[in-house]
Amino acid sequence: MSFLTAEWRKLAIANYAVDERVLLPYLPAGTELDLWNGKCYVSLIGFLFKNVKLLGVRIPFHANFEEVNLRFYVRYKDAEVWKRGVVFIREIVPRYAISFIANTIYNENYVAVPMKHSWLETNESLDVAYHWRYKRQWQYIKMQAGAELEEILPESEAEFITEHYWGYARYNEQRTNAYEVIHPRWMQYKIKSFSIHIDFALNYGKQFAFLNQQQPDSVMLAEGSEVSVETKKVICL
Repeated sequence: MSFLTAEWRKLAIANYAVDERVLLPYLPAGTELDLWNGKCYVSLIGFLFKNVKLLGVRIPFHANFEEVNLRFYVRYKDAEVWKRGVVFIREIVPRYAISFIANTIYNENYVAVPMKHSWLETNESLDVAYHWRYKRQWQYIKMQAGAELEEILPESEAEFITEHYWGYARYNEQRTNAYEVIHPRWMQYKIKSFSIHIDFALNYGKQFAFLNQQQPDSVMLAEGSEVSVETKKVICL
């Protein structure tokens, strides 16, 4: 049985190119940075968790909630197979119980703060926004897109961003927690405009303050799908 099943919906994604050296302190044991055409990316992502079940059980008041995270991309060679995945700098949710479980079992870096979201859909457009209040400051990521879904092209940047199917969490110098995330190939909406108001240093540490003056290299809005998060595995060097 999967550890967690849910839907991830309306993923607003902003991708920033960064110097690889910024991310090396966060690199889990056994993994290496996964680059796109020589670029090292971090992604700011806001989305909605829906219909969450833990070990098949729906938890009251924790079935639907927002998440905003900052993540980067890695890969791990298991025998002769490269398993491409993500590492989270921090994940923000509105429910303390979610952060406690994820931090305790998977050694992730969740925090719980007030959050809200809005979706406005018409025949011509889709407006998506995720807001969170961290240390008394409200911040947001907003995107306006066309209403029609489009395929994510093979070998595109969007495919690189969305086609990572493992999560890796640093435990110590010799040990990494790993878990598989299973979902079908996603589709996306064509972006018309976007707005991001965030203090990266406040949310993720002074080492990410430079992103406050940096525009994203690209943005996208993915529809998402049903997902399952599998039971944790441990990589030991």
